[in-house]
Amino acid sequence: MSSLSLPEKVNVLLVGAGGREHAIAWRLCQSPHLGKLWVDSNANAGLLALGSACPEEFTLRRKYYLERWLAQENIGFIIIGPEGPLAEGMVDALTTPERPIFGPTKAAARLEWDKAYAKTIMRQTSIPTPEGRVCTTLGSALAYVTERDEPCVVKATGLCAGKGVTVCKDKNEAIAAVRKCMESKEFGDAGTSVVIEERLEGQEVSILALVDGRTITLLDTCQDHKQVGDGDTGPNTGGMGAFCPTPLLSDADLQAIARDVFVPAVDGLRRQGIEFRGVLFAGLMLTHAGPKVLEFNCRFGDPEAQVLMARFQGDLLKTLWLTATGRLADAQFSFDPRTACCVVVCSEGYPGEICKGMPIVGLEDLPKASTSPIGPFFFHSGTKAEKIGKIVTNGGRIVGATALGDFLAEAARQATVAAGQISFNGAFYRKDIGHRVLNHIQNAKLVKNHEAV
Repeated sequence: MSSLSLPEKVNVLLVGAGGREHAIAWRLCQSPHLGKLWVDSNANAGLLALGSACPEEFTLRRKYYLERWLAQENIGFIIIGPEGPLAEGMVDALTTPERPIFGPTKAAARLEWDKAYAKTIMRQTSIPTPEGRVCTTLGSALAYVTERDEPCVVKATGLCAGKGVTVCKDKNEAIAAVRKCMESKEFGDAGTSVVIEERLEGQEVSILALVDGRTITLLDTCQDHKQVGDGDTGPNTGGMGAFCPTPLLSDADLQAIARDVFVPAVDGLRRQGIEFRGVLFAGLMLTHAGPKVLEFNCRFGDPEAQVLMARFQGDLLKTLWLTATGRLADAQFSFDPRTACCVVVCSEGYPGEICKGMPIVGLEDLPKASTSPIGPFFFHSGTKAEKIGKIVTNGGRIVGATALGDFLAEAARQATVAAGQISFNGAFYRKDIGHRVLNHIQNAKLVKNHEAV
């Protein structure tokens, strides 16, 4: 596949229907190599403004229909956004010598869809990670959390759209989290087994890298906010906001993370005969003992993708093509020196039960990501375009308001103001995205000034 050259024009299928995919599609549309862009049949309103909807749902249950349709529409490149199709093996099923796919195989993506397997890989390759245990029965899980004196984290081992992790304050919360996964089956088969880990203290960062099997290129660092409420309170969500880059890591820190985390992970898979191509995403906790890996994802994060794409400079289509065909070293891209901040506007009840179909007011009067060169950008997540031309809510996370600023404080202020311009019945958003880093910087300045005195 390494000899496959990027055509002058190539028709692209982008799988996925959320804010991540809208941000990616926006950058793809700026590539001179893009022919026709196809998007999911259930794509949000923002995606549908950029591409053509597939005539039917894109699922491997209809593999032979899909193969005929791909050939009929002369699709030359597929980009997979979410984790579900990767876990199902879409890359394995639809890759051909003439049609590369951006994303890892099912075996490589197991780093995300099987947290127990990821824990094993990390132990085998000496990747720093919290101490913990994999429990496959309710009894063993309850016994383990009961005998622990320290707070712990309970994780469903399968895919839960970012909602299968409970950070527990005490044994009672840990017991409830285990029962939610393994007894009540709130996460379905994803909670058949659980990983129970020590609870770490520190700030969490997102490090994403493009990987073509051998070459590893780290992207700019991100931090997201998973808890639903201001002050990092409430249950975990798929992400309430993010910013990029974070000032908490130096170039030397990133070199160490590449050496101690990404290289061992890719090499560990290769020793099992698995080649990783796509995005490898490490969620790390910055502890007093150094960075430790909380989890691996095998795709762009959301909302991390929104802030990364807002700052990306270069031909995204060509970059992803070169990654998929094993020639990442030939890619040329950079990032805007400014900081990007995203604030996600959500439906009342999220991450629990929500109501759909609420008319969104104000979005039609705002600059869209497809037309605004400098921001703010509005990447759609859970939106739906009705036939009458109105846009309504269609999920928990509705729109990501993303802004650029010379400093994090300015980017966060602009993104929060932009989020406030979007309204619908039950709309809410966090107003403190970036607060932990901003407080950290302020405290550091106070200490420095005190020492100077």
